Amino acid sequence: TYTERNVVNDLGNTSIQQNERLIQLLEEQLAHSNKQNNELTNKLDQSLKQIDVLTEQVRQLTKALYGSKSEKSKYQAPDGQCSLFEDDPSFSDSEQTEEQSTETISYTVIRKVSKKKRNDSFRNGVEIEEIHHHPANTQCDCCLQQMTEAGTTVAREEAKFIPAKMVRIQHIEHAYECKVCKKEATQKAQIKRGKAPQATIQRSIAGPTVLAKLIYDKFVQYLPLYRQVKEWERYGLLTNDKNLSNWVIRVAEDWLQPLYDLMKQYLMAKSLLHVDETYAQIIYRSDGKKGDANAYNWVYKSVAYQGPLIVLFQSALSRGRAVLEDFTKGFKGTMICDGYSVYGKLEGVKFANCWAHVRRYWLKVDSKNGRIGAEYCNRLYQLERQFKHLSPSERRKARQKYAKPIVEEFFDWVDQSPFYGKNALAKAAEYTLNRKEGLKAFLFDGRIEIDNNPAENAIRPNVIGRKNWLFSVSEAGAKANAICLSLAETAKANGIDFYQYLVKLLTELPNLPIHQQPEILNQYMPWSKEIQATCAK
Repeated sequence: TYTERNVVNDLGNTSIQQNERLIQLLEEQLAHSNKQNNELTNKLDQSLKQIDVLTEQVRQLTKALYGSKSEKSKYQAPDGQCSLFEDDPSFSDSEQTEEQSTETISYTVIRKVSKKKRNDSFRNGVEIEEIHHHPANTQCDCCLQQMTEAGTTVAREEAKFIPAKMVRIQHIEHAYECKVCKKEATQKAQIKRGKAPQATIQRSIAGPTVLAKLIYDKFVQYLPLYRQVKEWERYGLLTNDKNLSNWVIRVAEDWLQPLYDLMKQYLMAKSLLHVDETYAQIIYRSDGKKGDANAYNWVYKSVAYQGPLIVLFQSALSRGRAVLEDFTKGFKGTMICDGYSVYGKLEGVKFANCWAHVRRYWLKVDSKNGRIGAEYCNRLYQLERQFKHLSPSERRKARQKYAKPIVEEFFDWVDQSPFYGKNALAKAAEYTLNRKEGLKAFLFDGRIEIDNNPAENAIRPNVIGRKNWLFSVSEAGAKANAICLSLAETAKANGIDFYQYLVKLLTELPNLPIHQQPEILNQYMPWSKEIQATCAK
């Protein structure tokens, strides 16, 4: 009846509510499961990306550890494309040697045979000492008559080394007086005394030749001072490494610093400059930092198209922009440098970036895209090898015609390719695009090199020396090292024998009024006529 119907209805409503609740619970569980699945999917994607990054890092480290250390790569021109200057015999690939050249005749490769040169020989001008060897008995065994000489033969040649020797030089001043005037009481007798030349270092036994060899051995032979002590002792000079260090500092401050300052004036007056820096170590620092903190050596080099080459080193406690601004104060022009962030935003200075650094980034990418990026750089370097004999104006025109399309195509390819993340490929793309304007600078000035390799080559002696003398004790010693390295590399760049150059400087400058008449120093620049005539290699 009525009550039964109500009970049935109540039961039906309860079942519906239970079903709806059950459906709601199922939906909530399904949503929760979907959320968990999404989170797991995201974690899986992140894990896969991390695995890819780590795999690439392992590949790069393996390549760096076991792979080739050379950056050379053989450029292959596209099919049907010939050299721009193949009709001109003056243009040739510098990497092609006579042994590598081949001729193909009837599908047979014939290599040109070159005469092998000796790997040891004498330089022209070496003194010749003849030792003649005659037979012990020149009597004929048949007729017992005296034999006559029929000819000579040079049986062999050998090198003979005569070790250097130490000589103790005493400068003796002779005094003269007039005996006639001395007898007369009316006037004072005259006395004349011979005057010895000024010493390079006052109250020191080190003469110009000793100081020249000391500096030459350290900054050209890279022989640290503590190793030179035993060598000097063998020659007969008893000293220690602290004394040798003081000699280098005194010579640099008293006689080489004025030349260094004048070279800096000439360098800052130019409009093109290669710049680079490398770390060093100074034990006692004025900024309060510990001795194991990095100091830096900067190098500045002129270009060959702007007169004699000048290479200057600067010792600094940091590699901040303030160091660069202070040294290059007054410079107006273009700096050719790497991608370090300090090189930028200097008043009156433009910056040209280095394509060698760009190429290195793409070579680190061990993938198809990395090889494509490196190939663009190889094509530019192939052109530069063909342009190297051109004048600056001709080189600029050739770059505009042939190199500019490659550069534009390269930047378009990098810009349109979706390189994201923190892997080597993304870093190479980011490095390239961030320096786009600086990398294009070489297209508009034929004097600008495509890379900063001249500065890197100039700073190499400092790096080699750093492996031997390891550190500088004081900032004064580090500054003296920079000055001596500057004169050594500038002399080398201008074809000067650095040892003979030092001997001349340290013999003559102490006896000249260089501080009252600084124009005298122009005669002692490595490119001056007098130095070229007396100290050229």
